[in-house]
Parts: sequence; structure tokens; C-alpha cells
Amino acid sequence: MQSLQLSIHSPGPLRARRAAHHPPRAVMSPTRRAVRPVTHSMPPEKVEVFKSLEGWAERAVLPHLKPVENCWQPSDFVPDPSGPSGSFEDEVRALRARAAGLPDEYWVVLVGDMVTEEALPTYQTMINTLDGVRDETGSASNPWAIWTRAWTAEENRHGDLLGRYLYLSGRVDMRMVERTIQYLIGSGMEPGTENNPYLGFVYTSFQERATAVSHGNTARLAKGHGDPILARICGSIAADEKRHEAAYQAIVGKLLEVDPDGAILAIENMMRKGITMPAHLMQDGRGPGLFDKFSAVAQKLGVYTGRDYVDIVEYLVGRWGLENIEGLSGAGQRAQDFVCGLPSRLRRMQERADDKAQRAEPQSMRISWIFDRELTI
Repeated sequence: MQSLQLSIHSPGPLRARRAAHHPPRAVMSPTRRAVRPVTHSMPPEKVEVFKSLEGWAERAVLPHLKPVENCWQPSDFVPDPSGPSGSFEDEVRALRARAAGLPDEYWVVLVGDMVTEEALPTYQTMINTLDGVRDETGSASNPWAIWTRAWTAEENRHGDLLGRYLYLSGRVDMRMVERTIQYLIGSGMEPGTENNPYLGFVYTSFQERATAVSHGNTARLAKGHGDPILARICGSIAADEKRHEAAYQAIVGKLLEVDPDGAILAIENMMRKGITMPAHLMQDGRGPGLFDKFSAVAQKLGVYTGRDYVDIVEYLVGRWGLENIEGLSGAGQRAQDFVCGLPSRLRRMQERADDKAQRAEPQSMRISWIFDRELTI
């Protein structure tokens, strides 16, 4: 799914006395205040909306998938152990030579991206909690179920590819990385989607775009540090995310067409909550704060920032034509006003957060993924 996304609903940088676990940054942790979870918030009759859209989904959503025979596979990008004698070792040495030019900060964001991708079972589970679109049997033939399984299959290649590259690079502590993945899958996630596909598809529309931004930026940085193959790896993953983004955004666009009130209220719901990050429960077993550290490094490198968050909100307002929707109820009009005014409010908040972050004292941190080498953020 998405790699790293940051909410900006909390105040500015944390105090230095807490910096060992929570380094300062321009955007804060996405974790919400503890509230009683809401479940099955969609009225039962709305299930019929999704049944009525099955023909449309087959025509408009499933084409965003690629036939398996046309998809890249992880083995296309990494050394081939079945090649001629000695070629695998030569290719690994070349990979490691390129990897030597990448700084520790880069490895933190690449590992964070890979860990997030590897928690894919959690994301498929989340989509299969959504009323009216879940895969009821595990092999259901309706287009919603087909999409979820095939989307998962395409996404599954991302973590596999990044994991193989990281393993061969020799630059990271793979055992700590693997522990982090196990912890994250075991912890799950709470995106606030309430078993409601209106909310769920708003969430995935945002997350897939954010993931594409993150992987695109890791590609740019890899190229700048002299590793064109890693740049191709990250760029290929970003391209997948762009296709998936287009599919989820098309679903929300269709909901705005057939049920504009229900859809605009769902968008408002998720925007008021803030988009919770898929990996916000990330840990490595050594205490709290791992996700905060990952977020701080990503912010520093420009891989994913609070400004990206605002840009995505602004993009979605335009993508879905939210300012031009007519015939809404009073509640729908209020939701429309809130969402359409949100980008400018968030941008002002982000400017204040950036200003505070610039005035904050640099803080040091150690992250297990890079053998606890010290970073300054």
C-alpha cells in the first residue's frame, strides 16, 4: 500500500527531553486520540449501491490491473542465481558497490517503505472488512472481490523486490527489519474506515497517491546517488501505485455521481479524522517511537512531507470536482465547504509547523535497521 504518509493535525515539534523516542519534525505523529471504534457505519441499504455498480466496476476498475504475463517480477531487477557460473557473484558485488554510495538516512526510508509494503496481509484484511465489497468466500467472482485479490497480488511484488535488494545490499540489519515486519503485521492498523466502503475507498484513494509520491522520491534520490537500478526499482513500484490510485479514485468519483451526499460526507469524515498511516503501529521490540523516527527521516530527505499531505488533499478536491457538486443536502453542503476549504487551512498549519521545525535544535537518534548507527535530524 502506501509507504509513508504524515498527518498534520497535531501541534509542532516535540520537546528535546523526549527526542530520544520522538525526534522533532515539521509534521507530527498520525496516531489519533483513543476513541471507541465505530463499526458498520454504512446503512444496510447502501450495500445495494455497490451491487448496482458491479457492471461498472468490471468495465472501469478491473482494467487498471495488468495481466500477470505483462507485469514485472522481482527477479527482473536483482542478480540471477541461476545464471552462468560466477555471474551471480559479480552482479551482487556490483549491486553492493552501488549501494555503498547511499547514505544511512536513505536506508531508513527504504526499509520503512519495504516494511510498510510487507504488511500487505493487513491491508487486504482491511479491505475485506468493508460491507458490500468484501470477498465473501475467498474466491468470489464479483468484480469487487476480483479487484481486491488481484490488487493484493500486484502489491505483493513490492515488498518482495525491496526485501531482496536490501538483503543483497548488506547495508541493513535484516533480522531487525524482519522483526519489525512481524510486529507490524501482528499489530494491524486502525484507519477509521468503520467497515464502510465509502470511507475505505476515500482512504485508499489518498494512500495510493501518497505511496506513489514516496516511491517516486526514493527513485529520484537513488538516481542522484548513482544507483540507476534501484531508481528503476522504486520507479516501477511507484508506477504500480499510480495505476492503483487511479482505480480507487475512479470508485469515489462514481460514488459522487450516484450518491453525492453519501460520498461527500464520507470524504469529510476521513479528512476530519486525518489519514492514518498504514504503518503507524510499527515497532521493532525496542520501545516506542520507531515510526516517529522513520517519519522524521523521510521528512528530512523530502521523501514524504507534510506539504505532500496537503498537496494530495488539494489534488483530490480537484480530481473529484468537489467544488462543482450541486444538489446536496444541508449536511452535504457543509461537508463540501469544509473539504474544499481544507487545503488552504492545512497549508497555513504546515507553514507554522515548518517554521517551528526550523527553529528546533537538531537531535540524534539510533535506528536498529542500520545497526544502531547514529543519525542527526
